[in-house]
Amino acid sequence: MTMSRGTHLYVFAYDIERDRARARVAKLLENDLVRVQKSVFEGRMTPAAARRIAEKIERELAPTDSLRVYAITAQGLDASRSFGMAPIAEKSAFLLF
Repeated sequence: MTMSRGTHLYVFAYDIERDRARARVAKLLENDLVRVQKSVFEGRMTPAAARRIAEKIERELAPTDSLRVYAITAQGLDASRSFGMAPIAEKSAFLLF
């Protein structure tokens, strides 16, 4: 599995108590990533793009909320496995119109 130079697979996982903030964060993530579980999104992007998204989300978080962002390198991706309905998406799986 190959990735574009300078990009990684990023996994964003959050636990947000307030419904309104949770909906805003989900909408923000849906712009650039694929939802793989209710509060888990993944997608390929540059570190700078992931940082910008994380900073936007951070502004929505209350002190008791949490956000985790994992960068998975090509080597880590080769060692990763997906089971069930949400396979790890290939770069070519995304179509832009």
